[in-house]
Amino acid sequence: MYGVCGCCGALRPRYKRLVDNIFPEDPEDGLVKTNMEKLTFYALSAPEKLDRIGAYLSERLIRDVGRHRYGYVCIAMEALDQLLMACHCQSINLFVESFLKMVAKLLESEKPNLQILGTNSFVKFANIEEDTPSYHRSYDFFVSRFSEMCHSSHDDLEIKTKIRMSGIKGLQGVVRKTVNDELQANIWDPQHMDKIVPSLLFNLQHVEEAESRSPSPLQAPEKEKESPAELAERCLRELLGRAAFGNIKNAIKPVLIHLDNHSLWEPKVFAIRCFKIIMYSIQPQHSHLVIQQLLGHLDANSRSAATVRAGIVEVLSEAAVIAATGSVGPTVLEMFNTLLRQLRLSIDYALTGSYDGVVSLGTKIIKEHEERMFQEAVIKTVGSFASTLPTYQRSEVILFIMSKVPLPSLHQTVDTGRTGENRNRLTQIMLLKSLLQVSTGFQCNNMMSALPSNFLDRLLSTALMEDAEIRLFVLEILISFIDRHGNRHKFSTISTLSDISVLKLKVDKCSRQDTVFMKKHSQQLYRHIYLSCKEETNMQKHYEALYGLLALISIELANEEVVVDLIRLVLAVQDIAQVNEENLPVYNRCALYALGAAYLNLISQLTTVPAFCQHIHEVIETRKKEAPYMLPEDVFVERPRLSQNLDGVVIELLFRQSKISEVLGGSGYNSDRLCLPYIPQLTDEDRLSKRRSIGETISLQVEVESRNSPEKEERVPAEEITYETLKKAIVDSVAVEEQERERRRQVVEKFQKAPFEEIAAHCGARASLLQSKLNQIFEITIRPPPSPSGTITAAYGQPQNHSIPVYEMKFPDLCVY
Repeated sequence: MYGVCGCCGALRPRYKRLVDNIFPEDPEDGLVKTNMEKLTFYALSAPEKLDRIGAYLSERLIRDVGRHRYGYVCIAMEALDQLLMACHCQSINLFVESFLKMVAKLLESEKPNLQILGTNSFVKFANIEEDTPSYHRSYDFFVSRFSEMCHSSHDDLEIKTKIRMSGIKGLQGVVRKTVNDELQANIWDPQHMDKIVPSLLFNLQHVEEAESRSPSPLQAPEKEKESPAELAERCLRELLGRAAFGNIKNAIKPVLIHLDNHSLWEPKVFAIRCFKIIMYSIQPQHSHLVIQQLLGHLDANSRSAATVRAGIVEVLSEAAVIAATGSVGPTVLEMFNTLLRQLRLSIDYALTGSYDGVVSLGTKIIKEHEERMFQEAVIKTVGSFASTLPTYQRSEVILFIMSKVPLPSLHQTVDTGRTGENRNRLTQIMLLKSLLQVSTGFQCNNMMSALPSNFLDRLLSTALMEDAEIRLFVLEILISFIDRHGNRHKFSTISTLSDISVLKLKVDKCSRQDTVFMKKHSQQLYRHIYLSCKEETNMQKHYEALYGLLALISIELANEEVVVDLIRLVLAVQDIAQVNEENLPVYNRCALYALGAAYLNLISQLTTVPAFCQHIHEVIETRKKEAPYMLPEDVFVERPRLSQNLDGVVIELLFRQSKISEVLGGSGYNSDRLCLPYIPQLTDEDRLSKRRSIGETISLQVEVESRNSPEKEERVPAEEITYETLKKAIVDSVAVEEQERERRRQVVEKFQKAPFEEIAAHCGARASLLQSKLNQIFEITIRPPPSPSGTITAAYGQPQNHSIPVYEMKFPDLCVY
């Protein structure tokens, strides 16, 4: 039967005759358009025949491919494309299966032209919105084949470029067809993402190669063609832009693996470019998911080379800055915690020389300069990300970093031994560097919020350490917090300007919050400055920072009381250089003299008291003539000009406290307070110092308390505290508590069981006793007023004052109103 139908054309089904008629005798003539219109009309009129039409076309195409009749193959694909565009009925699913079977056949071919032809047809199909869903369609083959085409290595550069472009377009078509259809295969599964994303990144990676082979002007096309790298970037952006919340992880993980496998973290240029594309393509509320992926990858590579970790951190820095413009969410402290943990690990690696802490033959040797580069990258990342955060989050980050700084306190353990001391020191330096990065540019109107007590206590505790670098960081951090008007750079050099108006300082009136802050913490700040001035290891940078800190306090936080205290403080610093109880070097003493001159010159012009300015100016002029080594212009230079003998400094070269208190007292300042020399208050911070033991600190505090007490002559020597003393105190306190408990029991029992008359008599006796005591007090304290009528003589010839009630007194007429 079928053989007879095949021989007799008139007996063949109509759909087959219509399909055969669209093919010309010569394939170069192309598709017969009139017959194609008839076939399209028939397919629309009888949609139940559409699947048979597709099957027959597929049969012919497979036969033509096998016979290498590629002209008829192109005609068949053109006919399929037109039928797809025209038909949207419910039976199209079966037709699509035949269509996809033909596309797969073309993609399996080794001929580049057939691969490109099949890809173009698939892209047209991907842009069609189907009316009916498909439950069984699979695109696994197309994902694999298109990904393979993206990695084409054909010998001909032009053909290779075309194949790669087709592969990228095919992947883009798969994404468009499946990403928004929940009934289709889930394109976000790792098995698909692990092929699609690396294929796109591979073409992005070769953008330099394409640019280096740009055509000459004579060979340039009429319109600029799109390169595989540009198309891959556009496709990647589209893919990420369609990613939902739960799919971000599957899309980002292949990127990280690709960068690891191809060692692309170390140049880091490509890695940064990739994540910029990612961050600008995804929805802003998904940014924190990318940050979490990077943080997890950094932890996973904690034992990788420092250059790899530094590349990840720099990529994290770029991504975090972009994410901060959207929504970072709960990952803020998580990010800083991870970075600080990696910082501590890097310090351990640099000290031990290995990732395991033990150096053996098989251990990978760590280069210290690479670890240092990684540490600087972490610090830079901390600062760049923190600068984008709002004030409240920035304050939390500042407190968080400060809580990680190891301090030798009673509440925090630190590593001991030589290696432990080095680790603690490096950790302190790195964390303070990070804190300095975060505090730079920090703007907060309320200093109580910017420098809370727990933070300020810990920060100033580090100032008692011997390390000069740590002390310098503390000064710079304080300056960053206090400077709220950008005046910091104007005090970068210490000088005695005759007119400070050239500095163009931005000065605002001290607010109420600032006044409260200074009342609470001023003595703590003054003490820190005073003790910092006494350090032998101070260098020019330390004195410049001290000058900047004094100047900024005077501008940002000063009222009359603060100005008085600052002047007392600077005069006490002058006494340090003059008395030299600390046996400071000559440079340090000259620097303290110069520091005092520069600050008093500044504060005298800020207060605008003429007599004060005149006194300061006179001393400075005398120093210029007789002792220039006591001025900043000769001390804080590359080659300081110092004096070898500072013991016999005449009084004309010094700023006199009596003179200053006299001239400022006449202008309304507290002259009594100005006359008092500044003595720093010793606090619990002393026990954090590595230069003093806890026992020495306690003895110093007891000595100061006894020295300031007015009853110090009557005090007996303190009892020595021993184990027996403590045991006795505990036993005595227990006995006292037992006695008190027994007394209360007796009182309660008496009021419960005694008769009423006895209780009333007891209370009456107590009341009469109280009244008698009050009468005695009144007789002693209250004296009767003098009588207007004078004194009268009582019995026994003694004069006696007679008290007359006020309402009976007679006043002169002038007192009546």
